[in-house]
Parts: sequence; C-alpha cells; structure tokens
Amino acid sequence: MNHSQLKTYIDANKDRFLNELLDLLKIPSISAKPEHKSDMDKTAEAVKQRLIEAGADNVEICQTKGYPVVYGEKIIDTSKPTVVVYGHYDVQPADPLNLWDSPPFEPVIKKTEVHPEGAIFARGSCDDKGQMYMHVKAFETMMQTNSLPCNVKFMIEGEEEVGSTNLGPWIIENKEKLKGDIILISDTSIIANNIPSIDSGLRGLAYMEVEVTGPNRDLHSGVYGGAVANPINILCKMIAACHDENNHITIPAFYNDVLDYNDEDRAEMAKAPFNLEDFKKDLAIAEERGEIGYSTNERTGIRPTLDVNGIWGGYTGEGAKTVLPSKAFAKISMRLVPNQNSHNISEIFTKFFESIAPKSVTVKVTAHHGGEPVLVPTNSKGYLAASKAMEETYGKKPVPTRSGGSIPIVALFKKELGLDSILFGFGLDSDGLHSPNEHYGLFNYYKGIETIPLFYKYFTEK
Repeated sequence: MNHSQLKTYIDANKDRFLNELLDLLKIPSISAKPEHKSDMDKTAEAVKQRLIEAGADNVEICQTKGYPVVYGEKIIDTSKPTVVVYGHYDVQPADPLNLWDSPPFEPVIKKTEVHPEGAIFARGSCDDKGQMYMHVKAFETMMQTNSLPCNVKFMIEGEEEVGSTNLGPWIIENKEKLKGDIILISDTSIIANNIPSIDSGLRGLAYMEVEVTGPNRDLHSGVYGGAVANPINILCKMIAACHDENNHITIPAFYNDVLDYNDEDRAEMAKAPFNLEDFKKDLAIAEERGEIGYSTNERTGIRPTLDVNGIWGGYTGEGAKTVLPSKAFAKISMRLVPNQNSHNISEIFTKFFESIAPKSVTVKVTAHHGGEPVLVPTNSKGYLAASKAMEETYGKKPVPTRSGGSIPIVALFKKELGLDSILFGFGLDSDGLHSPNEHYGLFNYYKGIETIPLFYKYFTEK
C-alpha cells in the first residue's frame, strides 16, 4: 500500500467527500424521537447507496424490531483477515434548539480557534456520521487505488444513541455473517490535533429515570404550600443525597467492584498530556469539581460517576403559575468502570432511591439502557496496527488514553462474536458531542480517511 498514492486520491476527491457528508448530515436521523422514523429509513438507504458506490458487495438494509442495520462487505480472499467496521447513523436530539448558532441539520463550515482550517457545524457531524463516513471513504480510496489488503465488513446501526437495544439480537442471529478478526470503531476522540491518542478503555453505563409523586393532582401553592410535600423539592433532596461532601457516591455497595489502581499505574496515566487551565477556559468555568483525591483525567477515565441528565416537573412555561406539582422527574446516568456491572448497579440504585424517599411521596424507578465497561490491551495486534497507522500520518506515536464515554455494544461484540474492538476515534472532546453547536474539524475528517487504510495495512502484515 502506497501512502502517497492514497493521499493523492484523497486530495483529488476532498470536495466530493465533504459534500457527501454534508448531504448525510442534513437528514435528522434522531433515533430517540419516533416522529423521525422516515428520516431514519432515509439515512439507512443513503448509507446503503454510498457503500455500493464505494465498492462494497452484498449491501443490504437488515430490519430489526427497531431501526435497521446497514450491512455490506468486500471479501477479496477468505484466507486473509477480516476487519469488521462498526458505526452508527443515528444522532442525538438537537434540543435546545435556541442554543444553536445555526440550524442543527443545515450544516455550515466555520473556522474556530481549535479548527483554523474549518469545522462542520451540524448534529451528528462528529458523533457519529462524520467519523462513520470516514470509513466508507477510506474503503473507497483503497478500492480505487487497488490497495485493499484484506476483507472488510460494514455494520452501521441506527440505535446507538438509544442503547443499541435491538443490535444484540441481530448480532446473535447473524454470527456467521459477522465472522471476522477485529472490530474497528471511530466514535471516540483524540487528545488534540497535534497529540494523537487511542482509547484503551471505555466506561460502562447505567441509565435510569425516576418519578416522584406527591398529591393526586397539581395544587395551588398558596392554598396547599407548606402542608403537602412538593415532589420537586423532595426529588432535589434525594438527588443531593446520592453524593457526600467529597463528591463520593453514597449508594451502599456502589464501589464494591471498582478496580483499584496503584501509584505506579496512576503515574503512568498521568503522562497523558493535559492542561487544567485550558480545560477550564474551554468550558468557561472557574474551577473543576469532582471526587476528592483524584485528578481530572482519573475522574473521567477510571472512576465511576452519577450525574443528573435532565430534571423537570411543575410549570416551566413563560410567566408565573403558582402550582405545587403532583409529579417530578429526573433522568440519571451512572458511568461505570472495570469490574462494575450495569445490571447490578441499576438494582442497587433502585433500592437506594426507594429507601430514601419520605412517606409523603411515592417513587418509581425505571432502568432504560446500560452497557459494560471495556479494556483494550495496548499490546494487541489491533492496537499496535492502529498505533503505527497514526504514527505514520501524524508524525508521532499516539498516547493510550481512557475514555470517559460509553459504547455499550463493545462488550457485546466480545461476548457474542469473540472479537476485540479498536477505538480508532479522530474527534475532539471540545467538538460539542451531544451539545448545541456540535462540530467536526475538516482536518480530523480528512486525517481519518488518510489513516484508516494504514490500519488495514499494518493489521494484515504478518
């Protein structure tokens, strides 16, 4: 595989590669909202068509009980290794819309301090349409330059942002179709555009919704206030009770299975470049906050968390309405670390939350979706191939890091297919994933397309 030949083809087709991605970003494929079902189907069809145009065979839209999986493959020699590419075409809701500087599904390119060459501002630009589409274009580049060194299979799903509920059954039904040697995923970040990195671990996830009910109807806060429990007040106190003054989670047995790290391990993790002042400046905060006794990188990489993702109840419209609400709600996520189990954590959270509720209210806890934490060996063939590929295109060896995020299906791939995953991301943490004004740098998009073929090269070498 000739790197300069790959680069020449990419440079000659940059505008088309970009325009194709922009077209994909215009479709509001929001899996969390049923009203976008037709958009989901439209996006799946678009991904299918792009795979066919790139040179894939047996491309099909595979139905599930939810949104479909797009599958395609190119088998050049059954005696050669097979790379299974995973990505997702669904995106997060764009709310709150008023915080976007431009419409979330009308992509625009703007220069920023971090992305002086320009970045694509649109929902899904980084997570994960932009990163998923790098693989389609990298595959096209290898096909057009006659340099694909091994077999490849694509598995692009539409439910990652809602827990990949129906992907597991589909994988179990299609184990033969998905046989391969490694899973390649671009849904994570690098440290900076001049500091490449590869994630060697992901946190797991337990995602809950709680409902607190007081009186049987909304009440006049003047007539009843002070005599009847206010579910919002109660819920806030219950949430506050989940942490102590050191930001340590108070749920009994929550830390029982947490993997401890010795001083030597923590010193090695601390070698990853990190500037606290830049971190605070980027977020416009006066100070960081987290579990006492741990650094910022440790808090986001090797320690579990509990965070409120949304809270509501009562009257939230314009003007005043003096109501004592009947119900209050919150969505709560817990990020988990190696040895913790999402089902166990969901159970102990439920018991704890129910136990701290006063008799003046009733509590309902619903577990939505979860996933298990993952560790990727840094001495594996797949990791080393990714490292060599990045070193060639960035000019420096990538740093192994621990991601604070979760990709629940990574553990599923290991369990059901017996395959390890390589977390080959090219985004930045500052790209606004899940937030208003999400964006993805043009540098990152093209660098991913350039680097991915080299992973194939080094992974195929004996």
